[in-house]
Amino acid sequence: MRPARVITLSTRIEDLPGVPARSIAGLRELGLTNLGKLIAYLPLRHERLEAEAPVEDLEAGHIVSARGEITATRVVLRRPKRFEAALMENGQRLDLVWFNALYMRDKIKPGMRLRVQGKATRYGPGLQIANPKFDILQDDSEPERAKSRIRPVYSASERIKSPAIEAAISATLDLALPLLKDHLPAPLLTKREMPALARAYELVHRPANEGDATEGRRRLAYDELLLLQLGVQMKREHLRRRMRAPALQLTDAIDRRIRARFPFAFTPEQNHAVSEIARDLTLATPTNRLLQGDVGSGKTAVALYAMLMAVASGHQAALMAPTELLAEQHLATIESVLKDSKVDVRLLTGSKNDGEQVRKDIASGKAGIIIGTHALLQEHVKFKSLALAIIDEQHRFGVHQRAALRAKTNDPNLTPHVVVMTATPIPRTLALTMFGDLDVTVIGGLPPGRAAIKTRLVPRSKRADVYTFARERINKGEQAFVVVPAIDSREATDSAATVTGVRELVKELESGAFRSVPIAALHGRMKSDARATTMAKFRAGEIRCLIATTIVEVGVDVPDATVMVIEHADRFGLAQLHQLRGRVGRGNKPGVCVLIADEPESSAGDVNPRLQLLVETTDGFRLAEGDWQIRGSGGFFDARQSGLSSLRVADLSRDRNLLELARHDAREWIERSPSLAAPGEELVLRRMMKTFGTELGLVAVG
Repeated sequence: MRPARVITLSTRIEDLPGVPARSIAGLRELGLTNLGKLIAYLPLRHERLEAEAPVEDLEAGHIVSARGEITATRVVLRRPKRFEAALMENGQRLDLVWFNALYMRDKIKPGMRLRVQGKATRYGPGLQIANPKFDILQDDSEPERAKSRIRPVYSASERIKSPAIEAAISATLDLALPLLKDHLPAPLLTKREMPALARAYELVHRPANEGDATEGRRRLAYDELLLLQLGVQMKREHLRRRMRAPALQLTDAIDRRIRARFPFAFTPEQNHAVSEIARDLTLATPTNRLLQGDVGSGKTAVALYAMLMAVASGHQAALMAPTELLAEQHLATIESVLKDSKVDVRLLTGSKNDGEQVRKDIASGKAGIIIGTHALLQEHVKFKSLALAIIDEQHRFGVHQRAALRAKTNDPNLTPHVVVMTATPIPRTLALTMFGDLDVTVIGGLPPGRAAIKTRLVPRSKRADVYTFARERINKGEQAFVVVPAIDSREATDSAATVTGVRELVKELESGAFRSVPIAALHGRMKSDARATTMAKFRAGEIRCLIATTIVEVGVDVPDATVMVIEHADRFGLAQLHQLRGRVGRGNKPGVCVLIADEPESSAGDVNPRLQLLVETTDGFRLAEGDWQIRGSGGFFDARQSGLSSLRVADLSRDRNLLELARHDAREWIERSPSLAAPGEELVLRRMMKTFGTELGLVAVG
């Protein structure tokens, strides 16, 4: 007699009792290859399934559920187009109709058995359900009428549908539940009124009511957020307790010497930011700070103050930007402030021909401030004494790039201070999640002398008026940007509309609205020298209008630029649009940003809510919160490298309170056990590393 097979969470679905052979291929296609993965496949949502009744007992005006055999179907092509089917049970007929859904003829055929649900209405002598929900019943499945219940609905595929997934999970759930070990301590679950892990899965897959499903999902969402926050706090604590950074000097004399370099006095907000960052830099504990400030708030000046602190203390500072154009802009800004200074400022990018000499000067310590792109992370770039790393537009870099820049020091016992800065305002919930290992400094307001920016949303039908307006402003001695989403029109991927490209628009404007106006193109395919020359001419006023891609999104500072026209505005993210708008109005003349929308002119209720939000406010933090409400965590900026991409259950726009609880609990936990090495913590550490270790850069920490 063969011994009974031992079932574990690793048991293949082919070897699980109760999983039909016809479902195996579909389950595998979804990645559900074993018992553990099958049970971890959570419903997209839950819906109420009404109790089934015989067709003869159904009443008009009620939501009803019935089953039977499809005996006839037909397609009606006259308006309204529809697909009709007759469902029969014990000689009683129920008519089904799907409007504007002729594709249903490929899904429903005579001879099939269906369970249907919807609102019954009187139709001739009998009843009809319009656009019913339905399940196709297999011959050997569900012989009894379904009772009223809450049904889980799973993400399905062409090969396997939700009811078949539900059946496979239902058949194996009782095998899996005893095998689930809870990685969270019972006292914590009691404190937070959370069910045990096994109970949570049971509530989600087999709820008796809506409350059960909510309770189970709440525990699993809290699980994810707690594991994420444990990882973030562990990383923070590791840096604070185990690493050391150069303690920089800041005397009154150094402070006066640095401030004397700037042609303006710092605003109160800038002074506050300088105070917070400088206080950190004078300590041997590594700084890990996020500097947030809206477009044009003066972050670069604060960053330069910090870099000059490093140089004054005999060390080096590096500033890493996401694009060559932004790196070049930083170089121009910093060199203008440090003119006639002894500080050696160098630029290192992938396309510079003098890279070898720059690397030598970095290694020898001759270069005091180094500005660059990802080229700074190259293995052969060695710093003599890197004390401070500034990372601009942090959301464009992942945790691994931040860690790589930290490693650029000769002394293995020292790590540089790190300040990451962004002009993309981040809602507090996301800041806690994405940058929970960083302290946060916010620069509010704008420097004095900055003019207001007005934003207008214009339908494509009035595009000619926009360019007439821009030409009038140019004729008054002002300058303009025109931004499009592509270099060439043929790059458009949306067949519904042709996207204007840089090259085509230059030709159009040169021969039309901007005839005799000096204009030029700027995009990422241009060589670095050509881009630099074009930008220099634009800053000098020789070029009056720049036709560009989003390469001008950050860091471009031209005081006489007052007009920003954005073609196909619906195709840009809100953060991009806000950044682009910030390129104008940087002098003492008011700026205007005109958004040309692809969508036709329509009633106010149909206006793109994101674009309308941009018209209503220039406050980046209000924009971020508003976009957060409209689109959730995937909206205002790319969060893929933050740990958020591993969240399968939690929804940060819905689970803010859970995030606060998880952050509080994670902090307390890591304060007690910084490495999660206490007895009984092996399981939670393993789960945390498996889920978030790579994305949070925890492998080295662990």
